[in-house]
Amino acid sequence: MKLAYTYDDHHSAGAEWDRRELKEWLTDVFEAPAIRIEPRCTQQIREHVEAEFLNEGWALNVDLDQGHRLKVFAQKDDVAFQLQTGNMSRAPYDLLKMQYLFQSQRIEAAALALPTKRAANLIGDNIANAERVINELQLFDRVITVPILVIAFE
Repeated sequence: MKLAYTYDDHHSAGAEWDRRELKEWLTDVFEAPAIRIEPRCTQQIREHVEAEFLNEGWALNVDLDQGHRLKVFAQKDDVAFQLQTGNMSRAPYDLLKMQYLFQSQRIEAAALALPTKRAANLIGDNIANAERVINELQLFDRVITVPILVIAFE
């Protein structure tokens, strides 16, 4: 697995992550040559990312609200992170969860990591991909106002 690119223009997300000196660390998480992008690799990706976040003191599987069983992958201080390697229908929920945290004043910025379209096709059918999410973020920029850094890996 390697970092393909980032999209940091959504409400100045790149600047928010740079200001916290976390952007380089976050993108480096996706430089893991030992992980091959192939069918059924998502568990290995998730385990790698979880380990990296735990090592840096992030809270994992953070509840959005008690009683709703909705969680965000990781949160630390005023930033949240979501990893999406599943079905494309899950990606809008990720955006909504981060927007909820932002509007609840629990975070100031977020990041969402997904495979590129090419990598998603290798992983499986109808897997969420960065190109589509970025396109939708641009369309809904007045609805999804949380600064979201999109990380594309392959």
